[in-house]
Amino acid sequence: MNIQECDILNALMSFPYTTQRDLSEKSGHSLGIVNRSLKSLAAGGYLDGSLKPTPSAISETKRLSPQNAVILAAGYGMRMVPINMETPKGLLEIHGEPLIERIIRQLHEAGIREIYIVVGFMKEHYEYLIDLYGVDLIVNTQYASKNNLYSLWLAAGHLSNTYIVPCDIWCAASPFRTHELYSWYMVSESPERGSSVRVNRKSELVTVSDSEPGNAMLGISYITADDAPGIRRRLKHCVSDSRYDHSFWEEALYLKDRMTVAARVVPAKAAVEINTYEQLRELDSHSSQLKSDAVMTAAQALGVSMKEIREITILKKGMTNRSFLFVCKGKKYIMRIPGEGTDRLISRKQEAQVYSAVSGRHICDDIVYMNPDNGYKITEFLEGARVCDPKNPEEVRMCFSKLRGFHEMKLKVDHRFDLFGEIDFYEELWDGTPSAYKDYQKTKKEVFALKTYIDSLHPEESLTHIDAVPDNFLFFPDSEGKEKVRLIDWEYAGMQDPHVDIAMFCIYSFYSREQIDQAVDFYFGGNCPAPVRLKIYCYIAVCGLLWSNWCEYKRKLGVDFGEYSLRQYRYAKEYYKIVRTELDRES
Repeated sequence: MNIQECDILNALMSFPYTTQRDLSEKSGHSLGIVNRSLKSLAAGGYLDGSLKPTPSAISETKRLSPQNAVILAAGYGMRMVPINMETPKGLLEIHGEPLIERIIRQLHEAGIREIYIVVGFMKEHYEYLIDLYGVDLIVNTQYASKNNLYSLWLAAGHLSNTYIVPCDIWCAASPFRTHELYSWYMVSESPERGSSVRVNRKSELVTVSDSEPGNAMLGISYITADDAPGIRRRLKHCVSDSRYDHSFWEEALYLKDRMTVAARVVPAKAAVEINTYEQLRELDSHSSQLKSDAVMTAAQALGVSMKEIREITILKKGMTNRSFLFVCKGKKYIMRIPGEGTDRLISRKQEAQVYSAVSGRHICDDIVYMNPDNGYKITEFLEGARVCDPKNPEEVRMCFSKLRGFHEMKLKVDHRFDLFGEIDFYEELWDGTPSAYKDYQKTKKEVFALKTYIDSLHPEESLTHIDAVPDNFLFFPDSEGKEKVRLIDWEYAGMQDPHVDIAMFCIYSFYSREQIDQAVDFYFGGNCPAPVRLKIYCYIAVCGLLWSNWCEYKRKLGVDFGEYSLRQYRYAKEYYKIVRTELDRES
């Protein structure tokens, strides 16, 4: 049987034959296809003279009919900021019903009660479904570092006549059926930019380039027992290769330039994937989740109703926090929400004091609201802003000019950022787990020995940014079109030797020694005393170990920064050796 014949037989298994026109409407195929398919099915022994399914057809249908379902619900749902800070995406409510409960109910209506839900982020929130619906939970402990391909791999043993369903889908009518005869992947009939596949004339899903319109991928799929072994093999191959860590599960469906399963095309509004706050508001403007604490805070801070907080979109996840962009009365703002574990790392009261110290000095972005208790912060959006390119010498020169101007103000706050103390503090946060680096204790001892030289220079302390990295320098045009620079994100700022900021910029930029020397010359106008340059080398080693320890703590929370963490540890080892070599040469 081809796909059209399977669709016709499937329709006849669900509804008795009346007319070809009626069958055309039920199957979605033209009268011509219906006519040809009926003749072929009869010739193949699947229909009798009355166009009723034969025992052979019933047997084949039973062999391939749905047996179970896997619902993927482990991820953060990052684009749902700020809602995902309070509710996992699968439990968002549409018209009073959680998305995942609607999916389960629709599966039950199709006779499917063997349901596996892969959970991770806020997994405890899904526990009640075990008692309420008799589902099984599969826990993905690596949800923070891997995408849902890994989630499906955890459930791969259950793939056999299986529906695969994302937890964030809302279907007006149930997409599940009591009979299925082939594997398929659901797409929307409406063409759109950004989709990676389109349906060809053979109902195959073939890949398309970014410039071509494709069929919107909806994430719902059906995998027969015949195709399940091949899908499992491809899943196994992908999870064994770190290049697929951030891949969607659909990667396992591809073979070269096309999917190995057929397309199931549905109307544009038959299934709605809810990825953003605005999509939720559009589908159900009265959803209880729209009353997010973050959105309510933004409305109160700006003196407006929540309805006036519009066009909420996620910004790129930072190394510490999550942020979203929104519009209020035609003006754009950014709201920051502290990330996982930051309450143990950062004092928001101290951060608020820093913003008070720099306020009105044209150093940072314009702060509209800062909550010293939970760290929520709202700033005005700088239109046309871009971050510093550390490979562009002129931009680096402008950043260091701004940095030196700030340092020369010699601002004061009540708290200090203790470099060596913070190294120990981050180490304590490992809760007794040893460092991943075998020579950590030796490296730490060598780095701490540099404190003697630093103290011998009696560095004068003032307010220091601590995190003055290229991504925190914003270039933007002022009202006259002139380019200005602002330094943002003052979470770690405190009293310290300002030259620490030079070191921080360099190690974040992965600078070589030659590039570091050039940066130092930019800051000092080419007149940096040799002992001060050597002190900055010391700070490079110290700060490298500091952020390496920070990365080890964040990794234990499930957040991995890849090359960044490794490079920081290398700075610690390489630059304490450079300092020792220079000091030995002087002696």
